[in-house]
Amino acid sequence: MNRPHPNSPVELPADDRSTSPVTGYTRAHWEAAADGLLKAAWQWATPGSALLDLPGRPSASGVRSDGLEGYARTFLAAAFRVAGAGGKDPHGWLDRYADGLAAGTRTPGRDDTESWPLIRDHSVFGQPMVESASVAIGLRLTRPWLWDRLDPAVQDRAEEWLRGALRHTPAPNNWYLFPYSVAGFLESVGRGDAETARARERALDLLESWYRGQGWYADGDGRAFDHYNGWALHLYPVLDAHLSGDSELSAHYGARLREHLESFSLLFGGDGAPIHFGRSLSYRFAAGSAVGLGALTGHTPLAPGTSRRVISGALRYFLDRGATGTDGLLSLGWHGTHDATLQPYSGPASPYWASKAFVSLLAPADHPLWTATEEPAPSEGPDRVLALPAPGLLVQSTRADGIVRLHNHGSDHVRPHEGESAVQDDPLYSRQSYSTVTGPTARGNAADNHLAVVVDGARSGRRAIRPLGAGGGDGWGWAASWHRPVFAGGAPMVPGLRVESVTVVRGRYELRVHRVLGAPPGARVEQTGWATGPGSAVASALHGLHGWESQDEVRAPQGTAYTPWAVLPRLGAEAEGTVLLAALASLTAEPGAAVLDAVVSGVNADGDTVEVCWAEDAATTRIGFGPVEVTVEHG
Repeated sequence: MNRPHPNSPVELPADDRSTSPVTGYTRAHWEAAADGLLKAAWQWATPGSALLDLPGRPSASGVRSDGLEGYARTFLAAAFRVAGAGGKDPHGWLDRYADGLAAGTRTPGRDDTESWPLIRDHSVFGQPMVESASVAIGLRLTRPWLWDRLDPAVQDRAEEWLRGALRHTPAPNNWYLFPYSVAGFLESVGRGDAETARARERALDLLESWYRGQGWYADGDGRAFDHYNGWALHLYPVLDAHLSGDSELSAHYGARLREHLESFSLLFGGDGAPIHFGRSLSYRFAAGSAVGLGALTGHTPLAPGTSRRVISGALRYFLDRGATGTDGLLSLGWHGTHDATLQPYSGPASPYWASKAFVSLLAPADHPLWTATEEPAPSEGPDRVLALPAPGLLVQSTRADGIVRLHNHGSDHVRPHEGESAVQDDPLYSRQSYSTVTGPTARGNAADNHLAVVVDGARSGRRAIRPLGAGGGDGWGWAASWHRPVFAGGAPMVPGLRVESVTVVRGRYELRVHRVLGAPPGARVEQTGWATGPGSAVASALHGLHGWESQDEVRAPQGTAYTPWAVLPRLGAEAEGTVLLAALASLTAEPGAAVLDAVVSGVNADGDTVEVCWAEDAATTRIGFGPVEVTVEHG
């Protein structure tokens, strides 16, 4: 018998600690979660079931597009739910979606109660193109029980509406996989032609150009590496190949998914939380979709019990923390509502891209994903340091507290046609470090994990991040990058001003070294650490090793996604010309952790080189600039 979840109206079975000793969740919990989310959302359907007009502030695309979003994204959850059960539909979800499809496509573009908006170019309220992919995949998954039973006239109308995605211009990123998915559905029901073939070829050609290696794609022609890798750039081509039975495409894209999961699976904390990094974080447990898809298709390095531990951990993490609210609806935010997490395209139904996590339900009940006993997540094993030169990322996890940290020296959100402007600062990309237990501070607050050059009272931002390499050895790793400081006030840039940054990690410690070049007279440099809340179980510390002259702390009254109010440590120093700076940072929940001033036994700086000797084992880390070189000599 299902029971209400203590922090959500979603009714779930009792925990099963025999096969799921860590999370307590089984396949039955996943089915119940899908049903609970669908039940809450469908209370807001229009009479003809074409739109789900969820309450809340509208997105930039308007309320009609938001209503389509509610239909399409929940349809994805229902489709995974029913298809995974072999067509069993005890709640009658598919009848509702069939009715909505008929009503929404009857007079698309009309301003009435049910009509869907037309699909246009991305620059002209193009959000319906995004939703067309979810509609198409939902129809493809449920074909025997929905599409094949539709009146031919409704099928024709649905095809005509969907073809709008093939005839208009997507945004220059993962959006090209939306018409790809539409074309895949049309071809699967015998409605393919030259137009569908072009859409698929175009998307796959672009995907090849965006692949950077180590299982990571850039989201477009720039250097955006984030959760879109898992819930879009891997999900769409691998799922399409799986559904079509195309062994060649499956092998090609599946191999990349497997390699991606080698690193991505480490980005979930011991509490189940995904790394808090990048845009669209209100999609929450969708972060686990690539892990579930890997288990389903066999393209994964993880044992089945480990895969279930990761995906169930993420689902439970959010349900336990009130992601659905008292009305059962997924809110716009992280734990609960959190405006600073959102983008302008976020509307009341946007969080339901979380439905992608239910791809795991395509694995039947007797699949090892569900029958194997849960095993520890990668972050629950020994301390790990993983350097990823392709995306320019450095991953650091500690077993004692289950915290995973991501040091960013390669991912930004600056598109090739854009210039660098501090006005466009995006805290979800521009900070040096992110974790599974902290979020970045909001715009207008003091920036966490940031090196700022202060000129005439204006603090610089970090926009385009240019990687300088990454690597490491046994138990340690490094990553480096450089950027041009940009300013929201006064002159947008200072000629010749440049910051080169290196992060070296070992255990829970982060050695942060910067070389500032071209600092004008009267400039000041500031380094901040992790932002935590009062009484938090995690402690943030920052200790100057070389070049820093002062230490204090600053407040962020808007807090983060984890705390309504935050404080962060800060170092400061006067700067002119070339300045070399080194500091030690830490974020930990480990009881009795050593204070940072006892961790390093000696520091030597000479020209463009810093040497740091570690007290624990007398090892020496040497960081040189021009070019960047990082080495370790054991004592």
